[in-house]
Amino acid sequence: MATTNQDWSTPAAMAIPETGYFEYEQGRYGPVYPRTPANYGFSIVAKVKPGREAAIREHGRVIQAAVEQDPTVLASLRLHYLRWVLFDIGDGLTFQYQGIFDTDFDKYLEDALDLFLSTGITTAFVNLEGFPEDWRTDRAAAIEFFRTHQFPSFLEYGEYPYVTSDEIKKALRLKAAFSDMLDEMQ
Repeated sequence: MATTNQDWSTPAAMAIPETGYFEYEQGRYGPVYPRTPANYGFSIVAKVKPGREAAIREHGRVIQAAVEQDPTVLASLRLHYLRWVLFDIGDGLTFQYQGIFDTDFDKYLEDALDLFLSTGITTAFVNLEGFPEDWRTDRAAAIEFFRTHQFPSFLEYGEYPYVTSDEIKKALRLKAAFSDMLDEMQ
């Protein structure tokens, strides 16, 4: 059973069943995955199309440049962390996309597709086997790809569980303001 204590001051861990959820609840596109001490997240694992490693790595630089130009470009995704990993365990290059965010899985997918369409930034997923060529117009096919390639975690831990990225930023702004006030008093 899921732990429901959402006290941010006490670290928490949650063991998750193999299905990725405790009780099946239908979301807009598939099962609803639970909010964990790390919040919401997913791990997408898929094969890279032959010869596309450089394109995926270049796309990492595109995202970096977009964030440098506009630090809020990914704000709609409500991300905490994002990790991209390329690895080969003997049967070809594989891409892993790991994200931790504050919205549910379905909302994150909708927001990500909207973001790519509104900014003109394409997605690294076009370099993966099975990603629909018509992803810009066939939202359902793109979401099905993500759902099919999602591997739920079976343990998640949070040192400061259930805290949103907005709450973290607010606390850090408060800390900075308090520090400035103390500096002014000296």
